[in-house]
Amino acid sequence: MAQTLPRRVLAGVLLLIALPLTPVAAATGFLATASVTTSVPVFAVAGLAFAALVAALLGRGAFALLGKGWRPTAFFAGGLVVAVAVLAGATVFRPMPVSAASPVPAGVRFWNLPTGSRIAYVHAPATGRARPTPVVFLHGGPGTPGEGIPAGGRELAAAGFDVYSYDQLGAGRSTRLADITGYTVARQVADLDAIRRTIGADQIIVIGQSWGGSLAAQYLAAHSSHVARAVFTSPGALWGHEYPGSKAGDPWDRLPPAQRARLDELNSMPRILAAGLLLDVNPGAAHALVGDREVDHWMHEVALTGKDSTSCQGAPRTEAHNNPQGLYSNQITRKDFEQVPDPRPKLRTTHVPSLIMRGECDFIRPAVTYEYRQTLPNSELVTIKGAGHAISRGRPQLYTALLRAFLLGRPLPATAT
Repeated sequence: MAQTLPRRVLAGVLLLIALPLTPVAAATGFLATASVTTSVPVFAVAGLAFAALVAALLGRGAFALLGKGWRPTAFFAGGLVVAVAVLAGATVFRPMPVSAASPVPAGVRFWNLPTGSRIAYVHAPATGRARPTPVVFLHGGPGTPGEGIPAGGRELAAAGFDVYSYDQLGAGRSTRLADITGYTVARQVADLDAIRRTIGADQIIVIGQSWGGSLAAQYLAAHSSHVARAVFTSPGALWGHEYPGSKAGDPWDRLPPAQRARLDELNSMPRILAAGLLLDVNPGAAHALVGDREVDHWMHEVALTGKDSTSCQGAPRTEAHNNPQGLYSNQITRKDFEQVPDPRPKLRTTHVPSLIMRGECDFIRPAVTYEYRQTLPNSELVTIKGAGHAISRGRPQLYTALLRAFLLGRPLPATAT
């Protein structure tokens, strides 16, 4: 009896250890195999195989201590593997909701660029006396397009500018890549230059909002001779190494409790967590497991939690629209942005007239915006009181007046600062 009791205790301990260790083994096998293949069936089966191996080894050890044969081990291991498979099927492998396909709105057209990108865009033609240099708006994100002509665009068209706004690669109604590692800053710059050539312009005026400001700076560093003027509106980091650091700020920090709870719920979805892990080990596996329509719908739900309400108190919230967002474009482009060469040496020698706007309540910390002013020699920085990250929403009339004055070469409104 003195020897039997410790054997039973040890056997019980082994069986208890097997309960949490088996799903851990499944996850380990899943991730390890996904690091070398994009086949979902392969890494799913590999996860179950790892689970079966661990459950069988621990089960066999426990039942051997009790003097049992292989039959109870097989039942125990098989039951655990079935439980793990059911759990995985209900969580990681259960498809998430997708957005219903909506018709393309009137006015949306497409460019088939020589880069291979099919880019959705809208165009507000110049009225009255046409000016030779078109305006191109660059949206934020990466991967978060707007819908239609941006704020101020119609007024610029009325002032004689051809105005374009497009969905960047991997966002909105533009191309989604089969190989998501193709979402690079260089590809975005190449697309923008291809757009310039497609519309027949030797020079363009770029207006970049948030990430669009970062992209505008990259384009300016690469093709300054093709930029007549540049506007950076609440720009993101000038260089990717600054983007995730202490200077960048967090747009979600100021959410009210109910919106924060909803954001936490979305971020904790098992399928999204799995995709996030796979993005670090093999982006192709993440894309194979969770497709664009699923992650883009999820990103839309995240946006609806109220990121853009983090402005000056009382500012209107962003209205929802049906132009899809692009999560993989967002994630992969951001990672690539951290690897690009420092553009500041080239930008310090660039004398393109540039206007930098910052809302006083912008979540992006002032040092990020000030770096544009310190780097671009022919630039002017204005701070907009009563505005947050989306200046055009917080102070729409002033925002439009600033754009018009700057692009027409007139003095800026004195109320800007």
